[in-house]
Amino acid sequence: MKWQHDTTAASHITSPPSSQELLFKVLVIGDLGVGKTSIIKRYVHQIFSQHYRATIGVDFALKVLQWDNDTVIRLQLWDIAGQERYGNMTRVYYREAVGALVVFDVTRASTFDAVLKWKEDLDSKVTLNHGRPVPAVLLANKSDQVVSQPSKLDSFCRENGFVGWFRTSAKENTNIEEAARCLIGHILNNEEVTERDAGSLVLSGYTNPTKDHLNCLSCAK
Repeated sequence: MKWQHDTTAASHITSPPSSQELLFKVLVIGDLGVGKTSIIKRYVHQIFSQHYRATIGVDFALKVLQWDNDTVIRLQLWDIAGQERYGNMTRVYYREAVGALVVFDVTRASTFDAVLKWKEDLDSKVTLNHGRPVPAVLLANKSDQVVSQPSKLDSFCRENGFVGWFRTSAKENTNIEEAARCLIGHILNNEEVTERDAGSLVLSGYTNPTKDHLNCLSCAK
């Protein structure tokens, strides 16, 4: 298994002395060839290529963003690369993840059929400290290649525990930033770490479910 630290992906954000920095591990999962690597490269590096070489092993890239005036987020995006051939992933890969992007290819129905397999595998291997599943956003990728788009995904996501879905295109840079913000909003809502006393850390839980940026199902249109 290859572990590659993509240090070039980090932006040069410097945080004010009073700001907090949060590190989140996010999994990017889905069948072979759905565009996971392309999505990560577009989001982190703002580049796209038709000719990414299939990677064997596990890789991740780092995205650093100023979430608000007080919060810098370091987002580790873990690409499972060539691991699809091994079926269900090991718990080691999922360990400490706090969110996931589940990707399918709108031009290949079989990759949508596999979505629930990936979601079930995710839920069986990692949960948040309060026992809830990690938030997952569904990406209907390669939307630039089709005229008709998937329908009824709002109800599909609600019935199967996704916090939202987006039509995405790494080629045209469609909705990738929006999908990431949706997921980060849910991560912060569920998992935001705060200092309560003498350096002890606790989870804040579901403290602000009415924030606009958490309404990800409706903003996916």
